[in-house]
Parts: sequence; C-alpha cells; structure tokens
Amino acid sequence: MTPTHNAFVAYEKFFDCVHCGLCLPFCPTYVELGTEMDSPRGRIATMRALHEGRFPLDSETVRHLDLCLGCRACETACPSGVRYGELIEGARPFIEQRYRRPLFERIKRRMIDTVFPSPLGTYMFAFMLRVGAVLSLSRLARSRWVPQPLRYWCGFVPERGALSAAPLASRYAAVGERRYTVALLSGCVTSAVFGGINQATVKVLRHNGCEVLVPKAQVCCGALLLHNGNQAAALAFARRNIEVFGSLPVEAVIINAAGCGAMMKEYGKLCRADVRYRDRAAQLAAKVKDVAEFLSTIPFTAPNREVRAHVTYHDACHLAHGQGVREQPRTLLRAIPGIRLTELAEADWCCGSAGTYNLTEPEMAWRLLARKVRHIRETRADIVVMGNPGCLMQIRAGLRQQGIPVRALHTVELLAEAYGA
Repeated sequence: MTPTHNAFVAYEKFFDCVHCGLCLPFCPTYVELGTEMDSPRGRIATMRALHEGRFPLDSETVRHLDLCLGCRACETACPSGVRYGELIEGARPFIEQRYRRPLFERIKRRMIDTVFPSPLGTYMFAFMLRVGAVLSLSRLARSRWVPQPLRYWCGFVPERGALSAAPLASRYAAVGERRYTVALLSGCVTSAVFGGINQATVKVLRHNGCEVLVPKAQVCCGALLLHNGNQAAALAFARRNIEVFGSLPVEAVIINAAGCGAMMKEYGKLCRADVRYRDRAAQLAAKVKDVAEFLSTIPFTAPNREVRAHVTYHDACHLAHGQGVREQPRTLLRAIPGIRLTELAEADWCCGSAGTYNLTEPEMAWRLLARKVRHIRETRADIVVMGNPGCLMQIRAGLRQQGIPVRALHTVELLAEAYGA
C-alpha cells in the first residue's frame, strides 16, 4: 500500500525493523504491561499502519504511542540499527495535529508547552515548589493516610531550602591556565530549580582549565516541546540557539542535562529541511558535549579532596541510549578519592521521568520509579549519582516517598564537593 500524504517520517525507515523481538526485554513498558502494542516492535507496526492509512487515529492507538517513554533503550538493543527515536518523535506532532484529545489532556499539554520553555513559567514553577517546601508538603509523601497519586506529587516538593536558582554570570575565568573556552547551556528547568547543578558545572570546568561562557540570549533547547508533539515551537527554539551558540568562539558547548544534550546533538537532523540553518545546525551539534563526556576527552584534573561514600550510578536514558555516554561518568566518579562505586541493577532503565512523561503518564511513571528505587535500596549506597536533573527530581521523589535516606546528586555536584568547591 502506498503511503498517504500524511507522512511523518521517511517511509523506508519502517523496514529497518525486522521484527526479531530482541528489543522486547529492554522496553520498560513492554516488561511492565506485557502487551505487544506497548513494545517497540508493536509501536513501529502501529506507526507504519498510520503512515499507510490502515489504522484509525483513535484513542486506543494514541494511548499505546503515548505510553512510549522515548527512552531509546530499544535502539541500544537493536542489532539492525533501527532509529526508533526518530520514528516516535515524528509520530508525536502527527498525533497532535490530527487527534483531538480529551479536554483535561489538552489543558495539561498546553500548560507544559507554556510553562517549561518560558523563563517566567519555570520560575513560577520553582516558586510553587518553594511554597510547598515552606508548607512542608513533602511530609505528605510518606503519609499512609494520603492517596498514592497525591503522595507521588508531594514527593516532588523539596525540603525547605533545598532549591537554588543561583543565577550565573555571563563569563567565568579558568582556575589557573586557560586551556579551553566552552559555552554552557544553563537550561530552563535547571536554571530555575537546580541552580546548584549549574554552579557545580562551572566550578568543575574551571578547575579543569576552562573559561566558561554563559550566553544570556540562549533559550530552551526544545526537547520538552518536541516530546510533547510541538515540533514547530521546538524548531523555533533550536534556530535561536543555533544563532546564539553558533556565533561563539568555543571548542565545545557543554550540557549537564541528558535530554537537552540528546536534543542539541540532533539539531542537524531537526533542521535538515531548513536550507538557511541546516549547515550551522550540524556544525553546532558537532560541538555539543555532555559535561562528563567533555571531561573524559581532555587531560582531567583529578580532585584531591577525599569524599568517603558508597556510591551507585543511574544511567539517564538520553545519556546512555541517546548519546552513548556510559563509562565516562563512572570513570570520573572513580577518580574521586574515598569513593566506593557499586553498580546498580537495571542502571540504564528509565526512572519514569522521561521529559514530561511523569506529568502526562503519572501511573506508569510511578511504577517505573518504584522499580528504580527498589534497586537503589538493594545497593545499600549512601549516594545515587546521575547526569540529568529530570531524573534527579524523579528519584528524589521516590526516595522521599519511601523514606530511604540516600542522597541523590548530579555527577558534577559530587565532583565539585571533591574539589572543595
């Protein structure tokens, strides 16, 4: 059957999948639900049928595609090299343009599109979290008298004083001799909620001979918008960042959020139909490096302050599967004196955060979080480390809800502590 004019990806990409099923045991939703339609193989068949006009775009079809985390674990497992991420990200705007969701779902998705890419929106979100912290709402996460869905949401409220906006200056000099000049994506949610991660990133880079530039004109990378099906807005943000970061004389653009890094590394593909931006997009994408990835490519200045701790490491999906950055963070952690590193079971399984997934699909997000927290507890570690603020918020919520006294930190936060910063 010939593809319809409503194509959302190149038709031949569907045939890369040979339906071998080797991806099935690595797909979190398939393992949790056990249904073929909620597996990568089943979803590819569904998307192909939509592409060919053989499937109606009804609530059941949309539901199976919505439940996909976009974690790309199937890409790591696939022997045929299927680029599943391209397929599902192409399907999301196709759905949003042609399917009318129930009212509550439309409102929720519109709020996501409005709040998180906007500096005002993210700071309002941070303000609400601070109010919740003052009211000690996080205590409700451990209350047996509170319904589980409400306990889940209360888990996101931090302890009082835990949030830090910590705004950045536009330039930081290297500590000692300057060896590199880099730019930092400060991020929308990270800058408003996890400012300490940005400060730690700058400190670690400076201790490794980097002059750090933080352009004020930068905007959201567009990942949350694309994940929500708003491709046009994501493309607009990408073009803006290409203009801003592409004009800087830097060796690398440093990212400390896995989803943002995976998104910006895909700018070349996202802009491939844009004659004006595609070459510059590809040039910028080639400079994008996760902070752990970058530190592993330069002569690394190991910290000399001892941190006596038992540590385990969680692989963020878009860092491990999306960017192939796995061993680099572990190498950095082992370089900290006093650290004992224990591997985490299912370390590269999604924690349920997955961009905006924990907002749009809270039930499945909670199931995956409970699985992740169980594995963390089994390690008996003092600290769980990861390279993504979204995972950090999700896992902290799970630890808080279950009353598990394990610190959750970003890789650079532990490194900064070891530098005495």
